Parts: sequence; structure tokens; C-alpha cells
Amino acid sequence: MPSQHRSAQKIRMEIAQAAARMIAVDGINDYFAAKKKAALQLGVSPGRNLPTNGEIEQALSDYQGLFQTDSQPRQLRRLRTIALDAMRFLKDFSPLLTGPVLTGSATLHSEVCLHLFCDEPERVGFLLEENGIPYRLGNRTLRKTRHEYVDYPACHFLLEDTPLLLIILPEIHIRAALLSPVDGKPMKRANLKELQRMLQS
Repeated sequence: MPSQHRSAQKIRMEIAQAAARMIAVDGINDYFAAKKKAALQLGVSPGRNLPTNGEIEQALSDYQGLFQTDSQPRQLRRLRTIALDAMRFLKDFSPLLTGPVLTGSATLHSEVCLHLFCDEPERVGFLLEENGIPYRLGNRTLRKTRHEYVDYPACHFLLEDTPLLLIILPEIHIRAALLSPVDGKPMKRANLKELQRMLQS
């Protein structure tokens, strides 16, 4: 049971560490869901003392550095190699890699997330169909400005048993990054050449 004497900062740290374990081991990729579940497991109200997404990401990095020093870098390289293959295949849509596979916090359960740029989203589906790739259509909500969230079309499919998420954005967004769900800053993105340099370094 939680002690009333525990400081708010200590509670936040405990929730962040528990959430990081869930993300790294159990495959919970949603930071908000992970910290709510962690709070409940620790007997803390999920409406109070929740860590920020940035604190979760730092706790995840710490966990991977302590307990997955060999396996996580290998998995990260594998995912980045798969991302590179997918970006070559999707080169006509100016693909950009984003998310944990780019930032380095990817887990065994992470999907490869690519932003594609096309004013006719159905063209992406046509390419997948022409190459016999089964996919599932959906939407993904992204943060456009501090207070504005927008739904964009998305395709989900598997490559080498790894889930890929293709978010299809208007071409104007190729120079205007959306905001990160972790820190609210412009989302980090890498093009094909930048990813190649990362894999070569």
C-alpha cells in the first residue's frame, strides 16, 4: 500500500519505472495507458502524481540500459534495417522515419512508424496491393499544434513479422513536423539518407 509519507516525486518515479517495465517487457506502447496501469498496480490514484511522458521515456532508457544492454541494441538495429527496406520501397512518397525506432527507445514490441507524403492517400494502398501486400486501413491522431489534433489516414502491415505503420500526410507537412506526443516539441524525423548514416555509424 502507498505510504502517505512518500513524496509526490518518489511516487512519480515509482510509477515511471513500473510503466517503463510494462513498455519494455509487456508490449504496452501507449505511455498514458502504461502509467495509468502502473499507478493502479502501485495503489496510487491514476488521477494524481502521474509522471510526464518525458519521465516515462527516461525511465525506459534507464531500464533498457540496465536490463537489456545486449538485446535492445540488436533489436533496434533490426528494426532500423527493416525501416530502411520499407523506405526504399516507398521512396515515391518521401518517407520519414519517426517514433521509438528513430529515437532509440524501441522495444521488442515496437512498430516501425513512417510518415508518407501524398495528397492522394489511396495511392499508397494501390502500391501495396500491386505488390501483394495485405494491409489494414485506419486512422492515426497526431498533434498538429499545441491545442489541435488531427486524424490522418494510416496503413498497417507486416514486414518480416514486424508491424509497420504508414501515416499518410498532405505533402505540405514534409517541411512542417507535427508535435511529439512525448514532449510536445516538433517530432524527430529522419529521411532515407539520414537513416543509412545511422546504420553505418
